[in-house]
Amino acid sequence: MTNLYSKIKKLDISMWYIVFLCLGGFLTFQNINGWAFFHYSSEQWVQLYVMVGATLILNSLMFRLPPEGNLMSFDSSIYLACVFIYGSEFTLSVLLICSLLYAVYKRGIPWWKQCTNFALYSIMISLCYKVFLSLGGSLGTVDSLNLTSYIVSLAVYFIVNTLGLFLYYYLLYRKDLINTLKGFVKDTVLVYLCMLILSLVLCVLIVNNGTLGLILFLSLGIMLSHAFRLLFSMYHQILNRSNIDQRTALYNHSFFESSLDYHIIEAKVNDRPLSLAMIDIDDFKKYNDSFGHLKGDLLISFLGSMLKEETKDTSIVASRYGGEEFTLLMPGYDYEKARHFVDKLRKKLNDTPFDGVEVFPHKCLSFSAGIAQYSIDLYDKSQLVDHADKALYYAKKQGKNTVHTYGCDLTMEDELDLSHEVNYIEQQLNLFMYKDIDTFKHSKRVYKYALDMSSILSLDKEEKREFVLGALIHDIGKLEIPWGVLNKEGKLTPEEWETIKQHVTWGKKIALTDPRFRDLIPYIELHHERFDGKGYPHGLKGKEIPKLCRMLTVLDSFDAMTTERPYQKTKTLQEGIIELRACAGTQFDPELVEIFIAYILERSPKNDLTMQEETAPYMV
Repeated sequence: MTNLYSKIKKLDISMWYIVFLCLGGFLTFQNINGWAFFHYSSEQWVQLYVMVGATLILNSLMFRLPPEGNLMSFDSSIYLACVFIYGSEFTLSVLLICSLLYAVYKRGIPWWKQCTNFALYSIMISLCYKVFLSLGGSLGTVDSLNLTSYIVSLAVYFIVNTLGLFLYYYLLYRKDLINTLKGFVKDTVLVYLCMLILSLVLCVLIVNNGTLGLILFLSLGIMLSHAFRLLFSMYHQILNRSNIDQRTALYNHSFFESSLDYHIIEAKVNDRPLSLAMIDIDDFKKYNDSFGHLKGDLLISFLGSMLKEETKDTSIVASRYGGEEFTLLMPGYDYEKARHFVDKLRKKLNDTPFDGVEVFPHKCLSFSAGIAQYSIDLYDKSQLVDHADKALYYAKKQGKNTVHTYGCDLTMEDELDLSHEVNYIEQQLNLFMYKDIDTFKHSKRVYKYALDMSSILSLDKEEKREFVLGALIHDIGKLEIPWGVLNKEGKLTPEEWETIKQHVTWGKKIALTDPRFRDLIPYIELHHERFDGKGYPHGLKGKEIPKLCRMLTVLDSFDAMTTERPYQKTKTLQEGIIELRACAGTQFDPELVEIFIAYILERSPKNDLTMQEETAPYMV
């Protein structure tokens, strides 16, 4: 099952988009061009060589545009001019030869990117030509009385190009749809307008001046390309300055946040390890109090310089998180490799002389560090940061000047006492006593299921706390559901079901108001996600859903099935087990289902056929 899921995961939706785009582009080329250049005359071949040469010259003068990784050149002005003068068949011949030569010259670019580029250009050129002819455009001349055909066909070329690239970047980075499109258009519209105008200039020059006109155009295109290179080079320099912390010359907190987004997506798509280390200078306040803030700033700068030097030839992104805290974002590093790197760095800092180290308990510079590794079931990036921060806190508790890894070093040192937090949550749930007593009792039963399962699953102290408290508070959002809907005895209407489904979002908003329980949000928001990806609110699939949230889904559903509910028939214990197994692999994680069923069978009498309210094992 795991191997199958792993294979399916690699077929990312962005790759499927590329497959369909390439297929459409190649069919378009074959339908319109049909390898027509095999039948060209000598004169047509000369024209083809000239246009290919001009296109390659402009294509070699690329400049960067946002989003990151997007390269642009003025070669489209050649293609558009060819469309208006020679038609789409000839233009596609130019495109094919240019693409083949460019692929040979730039062998380092992945073949699928080369194919995608060729396919998208084929579609753009073909649609542009069809629109041009349909609006009365005529080949070989520039008709000033028919500007509409030029303007609309140029707009079509621009729109198809923009949408084609935008969809790729949107599917790859999964950012907000509207804002992504706005940013994409805003950052590229100036270049596209210049390109489209240049195509008309080239048409006029070629029609009236032939080869001389093409030479004049190339001179203009080269100068404009150079100007745009300088313009966007300045843009990126300014952007880089805004991402750099002036005190340490490392990246700042804002860049760390955006870089974390990018590397999490990359780790997920490529199934690549990713670790995060959080570093805090030990006893920094004592040093500040002893020597003043200026010396303290020098210490921060010193460690920043060291981190920059040690990570310069690696994939690690070193940032100043704030104050005396730093982060190392480590793509390609699992927790063992990350710990080895950070521990080696810690020892090097211990052995590095620095003024005033006598005030430190260890008589040397030192830091404590916490490391967390990304896994696909992490709720969001804040969980990775939180895990690293908890590991850092644990390292501080162990006497400082040490490195600890989340999930490996955090052990059950003492018995977990949840009484205070449970009492606090129950005070919130008491509101259900008048609104829906069944939801209150359901929450208590699921909470006690979670207590038992936390032992069976051998959860550590922190995991147990989050799991059992998350189970207790998971339905808190139902406080916002109207009384009439929550207690309706008959079948719910589609509109009422939509209202019921909103409780996960409302619950998340309630939890966000109390910082003590923000780490419980995944249990509140995700307990109705399904293993097959057809759940709500996000449609997460398989191991994208945190493991303990998948377990909570089983507990929540089983109790809902086997306890009297206002909008659902009650199932017997045996019927509940049959339902769990029937939905294993679709609604539920099949491995967790079997663990829970084994627990139910072990603790229930053989002749117990029902779990009505009066005999439910966890009634309060």
